[in-house]
Amino acid sequence: MAEMAVTVAGAAGTLRPCTGVSARGAAVLGRWRPLALAAPAKLRSSSSAVRVPRATSPAAVEQDGSNTDTDPIPKVIIDQDSDPDATIVEVTLGDRLGDLVDTMSALKNLGLNVVKASVCLDSTGKHNKFSITKSSTGRKIDDPELLEAVRLTIINNMIQYHPESSSQLAMGATFGPEAPAEQVDVDIATHIDIFDDGPERSLLVVETADRPGLLVDLVKAISDINITVQSGEFDTEGLLAKAKFHVSYRGKTLSKALQQVLSNSLRYFLRRPTTEDASF
Repeated sequence: MAEMAVTVAGAAGTLRPCTGVSARGAAVLGRWRPLALAAPAKLRSSSSAVRVPRATSPAAVEQDGSNTDTDPIPKVIIDQDSDPDATIVEVTLGDRLGDLVDTMSALKNLGLNVVKASVCLDSTGKHNKFSITKSSTGRKIDDPELLEAVRLTIINNMIQYHPESSSQLAMGATFGPEAPAEQVDVDIATHIDIFDDGPERSLLVVETADRPGLLVDLVKAISDINITVQSGEFDTEGLLAKAKFHVSYRGKTLSKALQQVLSNSLRYFLRRPTTEDASF
């Protein structure tokens, strides 16, 4: 993997402390880190299916970290805002994650390059960050299906190397040996907020129960009412998914009426019983 440069700052054998990490407040925007204003990177829907590669065999580097009595909440963040040239992925599982070499190899099998990687440490654990580009273009990922494949690949590998995370993830029911003991009530878990973010775009914040394909389905549901998704961030935190998207309508911020239409459409889509389509 000649294209990867791993950066671990600080003294030899130590991790650098994370910077700019603050506790998430109770307010809606307090749950998110400040957005970096970057050139919009439009997400395009694609009909081609993307294979999610699985790890071939357990690697010792993925087994690093100590066990504790309480299993940490697994987190996978896909950030399209912080870097105009690359998709930033952050993976956290307390202090249990190692160098994730096998995970990066699986991402390469998706046609991606890990152009930079770094590790930092704070009170919440070890944060592994990757800067990822498409091998074919050298640019950031703009396809929601490929972004979802990246997310599922990382979660699948996390579960394989750390089976204890299976019961902490909604995806554990699909990929893991142990499904979560409790199911999230989607009606209670779903929160949708829309804010003005300047004259040319709005900020859509969605929190709901996680499931495979959710990122793709959210982008499609937004695009189906002719709203453009410019960029954003998609976080997987245990059983929940938290998304924030910069959206616009014909290059302008969403009107109050259109905000209501978008909110109602997403609520209907997210809360619709999964058996509904299969019943007809």
